[in-house]
Amino acid sequence: MIQAFAFYLFAIVVLLSGAMTISSRNPVHSVLWLILAFFNAAGLMVLVGAEFIAMLLVIVYVGAVAVLFLFVVMMLDIDFAALRAGFVRYAAIGLVLAVALVCEMLIGVGAWSAGGIDLARRAAPVNEAIPNIQAIGNLLYTRYLFVFEGAGLVLLVAMIGAIVLTHRERKGVRMQNIARQIARRPDEATRNMRPEVGQGVQL
Repeated sequence: MIQAFAFYLFAIVVLLSGAMTISSRNPVHSVLWLILAFFNAAGLMVLVGAEFIAMLLVIVYVGAVAVLFLFVVMMLDIDFAALRAGFVRYAAIGLVLAVALVCEMLIGVGAWSAGGIDLARRAAPVNEAIPNIQAIGNLLYTRYLFVFEGAGLVLLVAMIGAIVLTHRERKGVRMQNIARQIARRPDEATRNMRPEVGQGVQL
């Protein structure tokens, strides 16, 4: 009973968090909703018996979200003074979400202690005698090989798109001339200097 309740709870929160991620106008709020979606997706992975994927979601993806947040701050002109002004107004909502997340973690631990559900056997039937990581590798490179390669292509396209979007001309910013850097000679790149003691630096 607790397994089914935890499954529907995590699934509903993942769907709602994903919807809020793409519908929020504030990029900082979108990142926070994305973190919530990753945590609940990790709970789903624990329920189906894929503890390794759950750890990857928390360690790799949530860590990558921090990098994503860094790029958002670098690329967009965000008025953090206005964001801090609304902190007190949204403090109660943040506290409610924090308590809800802690309750979900406790429910997930209880559901995991009660035993996994049979969804994993239907979605990815594997031999229970082999370790979890080996079972994931067998499925990725046999049954889901084309899906795995397609996901890799999607990530490659996303990476190229991010590079194209960020590599644009800006006023007051000098663009990097790669051909000029490659064609320069060693004597143009460095100078051997022998400064005397107390002479200082020549600008």
